[in-house]
Amino acid sequence: MPFQNWSVQEHMDKLPPNPSAAKRGKAERRASRRCKFTQLMRIRPSDPQRTHFDDMRGTISVSRTGVYFQTSETGYEIGMRLFLIMPYSQDPGSTNREYLAEVVRKDSLPNGLTGIGVKLLLETGPQHTYSFEPPPRR
Repeated sequence: MPFQNWSVQEHMDKLPPNPSAAKRGKAERRASRRCKFTQLMRIRPSDPQRTHFDDMRGTISVSRTGVYFQTSETGYEIGMRLFLIMPYSQDPGSTNREYLAEVVRKDSLPNGLTGIGVKLLLETGPQHTYSFEPPPRR
């Protein structure tokens, strides 16, 4: 049997279309997979000229490059830069990480809340919670 010279594109053209993509009606744009779990975050505007808020929310879905959550806070705007600490804990031994993020999606939800999608731009480093008080007794 002689070797057949065919391209990967020719092979891909012969595959049946992806049925899940047809159901959605539009192409998947995400570069990385999303995990649906709740993790506490602390979110604040990074621009001192903006009205300050300090929002504590749980994630709806998380990927390597973004986060989606629901909020009642009205100060979010598309293009807004944020400081996002995730996972957030006030425990002195916690490993909080702070990111610079940008709001890329804002959805009005039927439950009256707003869905916010943010793109993680830069990890600014771990955030430590220092306390000069002795640890609480258990």
